[in-house]
Amino acid sequence: MLFSGKNGKNGKNGKNADVAGNGGIIEMRSLRKVYDTGAILVEALKGIELSVAREEFVAIVGPSGSGKSTLLNIVGCLDVATEGSYLLDGEEVAGMDLDQLADIRNRKVGFVFQSFNLLPHITAFENVEMPLLFQGVGARRRRERVEELFEQVGLSDRMHHRPVELSGGQMQRVAIARALACEPALILADEPTGNLDTTSGRDILGLFEDLAGKGHTLVLITHDMALAQRTRRIVRIQDGRVVEDRPTTQAA
Repeated sequence: MLFSGKNGKNGKNGKNADVAGNGGIIEMRSLRKVYDTGAILVEALKGIELSVAREEFVAIVGPSGSGKSTLLNIVGCLDVATEGSYLLDGEEVAGMDLDQLADIRNRKVGFVFQSFNLLPHITAFENVEMPLLFQGVGARRRRERVEELFEQVGLSDRMHHRPVELSGGQMQRVAIARALACEPALILADEPTGNLDTTSGRDILGLFEDLAGKGHTLVLITHDMALAQRTRRIVRIQDGRVVEDRPTTQAA
């Protein structure tokens, strides 16, 4: 079932209707995900309707078992839906094979994980440089881009340190710089402050707010409502469905 391009609504309040025609990054229509355990079929997502426009700063929240992790995997092109349509920056993801998923993921999505996922045996600079290497960017431009990114995340004096020599907050800043390296259409952050102390978490959230203010599209997956309230919009998932979709006070 492919998205027809007709106008539609999503969420309880009917806001954030179809924006594919004016540059939407995420367009999900009637999205279902069913897992076959062998004994029973488990429906993790039950007809998700979701639109995210360019330059939005959105939190997807929900308790354990709500389906938000499954949704994360599909949004990030780590998995595909069983049924329905998902357009990422105008490209239909439904039906893609593993190689196609890897290609669109590398081109369109920058990931920030709770556990940082930095390679420990190379420097912070080399961690951020790696996506540019994979894309065949020349050495001079790689160096310039990585230096720009370390300045952007406020870590220019630590870029030649290895992850073990950095604090948790500094490692997450490196991870954010790596996510930005190839200028993806979407930054997808999974519990980005989950392994940080309160002060470091506040700093990282401030960095996300700065990025949102500069026009980046960010989607945060979290169970922390205090974190979610700092975004511009909250989408709440429960039992595999969108049960609430509303702006936050920050949107004002």
